[in-house]
Amino acid sequence: MSASIDPAAEAARIVDAHARGATIEPISDRGELTLTDAYAIQAHVTQARLDRGERTIGWKLGYTSLVMREQMGVDAPNFGPLTDAMLIADREAVPASFTQPRVEPEVALRFATDVPVGADRAAVLAAVASAHAALEVVDSVWTDYRFRLEDNTADGSSAAGVVLGPEISLDEIDTVEVTLFVDGEPAGSGRGSDASGHPADGVVWLVEQLAGRGERLRAGDVVITGGLTRAAALEPGSTIEGSFSTGASVSVTRR
Repeated sequence: MSASIDPAAEAARIVDAHARGATIEPISDRGELTLTDAYAIQAHVTQARLDRGERTIGWKLGYTSLVMREQMGVDAPNFGPLTDAMLIADREAVPASFTQPRVEPEVALRFATDVPVGADRAAVLAAVASAHAALEVVDSVWTDYRFRLEDNTADGSSAAGVVLGPEISLDEIDTVEVTLFVDGEPAGSGRGSDASGHPADGVVWLVEQLAGRGERLRAGDVVITGGLTRAAALEPGSTIEGSFSTGASVSVTRR
């Protein structure tokens, strides 16, 4: 860990900014920030959420698709926790406290059983209870989404909201196509395989990462497997919808 980084103090800055509905400049502007630092900060931010009564319900994968890596200028995936406070009902509005929300369509997986350490794609799929059309709402604490991968990781990979839509067949999660609409206008399209080559392959990576931190993917957890299009800004008064080729659709609004 970098000697100049105090994970608890940096986490407190992030928590305070989110609470005030403010954005701040990235940590990496002030000095070296490693991924080890970033995940240590993330752990403190998560603990602050748990201390105020939230509970962890799963995980998000970030930057599993080329389109998202290109949009944000990062070259590797990361992950962050999901909590029950992040759940947004389909067709409902994001919390008014969100400052610069963006939305991306994803495939979500809900797990029926614990996923063993060392699981391959087949083992991950065998543990899945259901797959869902989903939207992720990100809301970065870093001003204008200007950050390095490490800053983004410290902020929980920008996780802010998740909208779980209708089920889709597990057999189609890599071939399903999706179009993102902003106020009825198409804003991007992708397919399930854009996330890690197969959504379950991102989970294979996640299981390994969690194991290295003494954690594991458990029964009941939800994993959103990564954005399939560029993230679109959710402006006041707008609606963003993900329309999937299976016939499923899921949307979110901002008042």
